[in-house]
Amino acid sequence: MRLLELVRTTSFRLAVTFLVLFSIAAACLFAFITWQTSDFVSKRVDEWLYRELAGLDRVGITEITARLKSRQENGISLERSFTLFDASGQRLVGSEVPLPEHHPATVTPFDFIAHVDGHRLPYRGLVKVFASGEQLMIAQEITEQREFDELLSRAMLFGAIVTATLGLVGAGLIGAGSVRRIDRITQTAERIMHGDLSQRLPTGRASGDIDRLATVVNEMLDEIEHLMHEVKGVCDNIAHDMRTPLTRLLAGLERARRRSATADDYAASIDDAVVEIQGILKTFSALLRISEVEDGIRRSGFQPVSLASIAQDAMEFYEPFAEERGVDLSFVCDAGEEGMVLGDASLLFEAISNLTDNAIKFTPEGGRATITLAQVGDKISLAVEDTGCGIPPEEVEAVLRRFHRTERSRHEPGNGLGLSLVSAIARLHGMNLSIEQPPLGCRIVLDAQTIASNGTA
Repeated sequence: MRLLELVRTTSFRLAVTFLVLFSIAAACLFAFITWQTSDFVSKRVDEWLYRELAGLDRVGITEITARLKSRQENGISLERSFTLFDASGQRLVGSEVPLPEHHPATVTPFDFIAHVDGHRLPYRGLVKVFASGEQLMIAQEITEQREFDELLSRAMLFGAIVTATLGLVGAGLIGAGSVRRIDRITQTAERIMHGDLSQRLPTGRASGDIDRLATVVNEMLDEIEHLMHEVKGVCDNIAHDMRTPLTRLLAGLERARRRSATADDYAASIDDAVVEIQGILKTFSALLRISEVEDGIRRSGFQPVSLASIAQDAMEFYEPFAEERGVDLSFVCDAGEEGMVLGDASLLFEAISNLTDNAIKFTPEGGRATITLAQVGDKISLAVEDTGCGIPPEEVEAVLRRFHRTERSRHEPGNGLGLSLVSAIARLHGMNLSIEQPPLGCRIVLDAQTIASNGTA
């Protein structure tokens, strides 16, 4: 089973594929080298044969016979053979290499095997037939050439065996490594499926394809874990925050049933119940609003809008509320008319309104709340700063979660969803939301990318 898994891995198949391609290329290269080498040696032999024949052809039969007898008296070498035969093929003078039964009718070099002194020797030679009928054969032994060809063939075969063995071993090692990594990924995935969302797919140092895929999956798991914790937190917070108004609503209805005696008493109880139900509906409406923003559907309707105009409108809208709370609300704009952003005007107004509402609500009487718009290069920064109680450093991240409230006593109206909605709108618009800690109060900043007047970034 493990061997089957090894063979099925992409790494093993790729390694074997490249091994086959390399083997074919190497075989073609060796074949070309062998052919070129044999052709080169054969041409050198042919050149020698033609040169010797040309030298003997000029002197005539009598001189050839004399020269061959002289060579025979001085000792005949079988490596380079000169033999004169009569018209019937009987040897007249020269070496003992016999005339082949079948040889070309023209003066063309050919290969043949000769049996001399019990030895079987390969030769390459040519035969010249004279007008008188005599036949002169000049030949050279090519044993070394044949041995070289055999040696080259054996080397090629040995190289092919070594290459195939090393290639298969390498493919096996690579495939085994892939199988081990897949096993680790499978085990991790099984633990994740069984509920352990803290597990992450293992990644190596090579940054290969599997590592890239594992990195993307791990980022997806981070987001899933974050969403799961957020859903759990939302469920817990809904249960916690809804329990109090529902308990008050139930207690008020029971009290009205037991104690109310007149129509005015019942009307007052109903008014109280309506207020509680409206608060509950407002909370669920805020949750649905956050879900709608996070869904990202409204991104398709983005248009160039002026963040300065939206901030100005938000400041004017909350001026009466600020005056009522005794808070000095101001707007400072250091961005020019070109400070446009791509977005949804109503959502951006809602985000700035939530920040302004929190700034006024948590600033004591006589305090100050400021909306500042500044532009640096192609970035525009909107900051809402107050001189209130501020946000404890340990709760900077927690305040962006749904239903989280730094004001534990719950005296101030609200449901802890304002900053969650602001965070969702910021993500939808590609803004960077940061919470800063000035010496007094709190400063929340939204950084956005500006666009040109024609709508391009």
